[in-house]
Amino acid sequence: MKTSKQLEKPRSVILAFQTARKDQASKDASNFDHCDISNVKLFLNSQYYPYGNLNLNINQNEYAMLYDMYATFQSAYYGKDTAEPMLNKKDFISKVPLIVIDCSKQNESLKNAPVDVRLEFESRSNFPANTAVYCLILHDRIVQYNPVSGDVKKLV
Repeated sequence: MKTSKQLEKPRSVILAFQTARKDQASKDASNFDHCDISNVKLFLNSQYYPYGNLNLNINQNEYAMLYDMYATFQSAYYGKDTAEPMLNKKDFISKVPLIVIDCSKQNESLKNAPVDVRLEFESRSNFPANTAVYCLILHDRIVQYNPVSGDVKKLV
């Protein structure tokens, strides 16, 4: 995965798969596909997240861990006491099965060193043709914006 050399303190990684929707005006590009994913590992240097296997079997309705990762993202990222997911389990898995990996609890050495990011994912079946994978890395960066001059200055 290509990342910036200045990647700092990755907090969350969001992964999504989409099959046969690119340049297809008749298909809803806001929906994603689960592609029968069974496990995902995010490696930041030698540390990996999540710590255990997900053991997903979406076709057998075994995706509670995946939904929990999605539901707890809001409270973890925004520091909220309770999670208020926008989607229920049924809509989540059928329309937007995002894989949200919380990697905010890191070893101090990882926070101050260059970060090598690697994703490994397993599927119970072959990926369909024309499947794209999208990855969003959220990391800490504190900036100061001056609306008068339009300057943006990195603080941390």
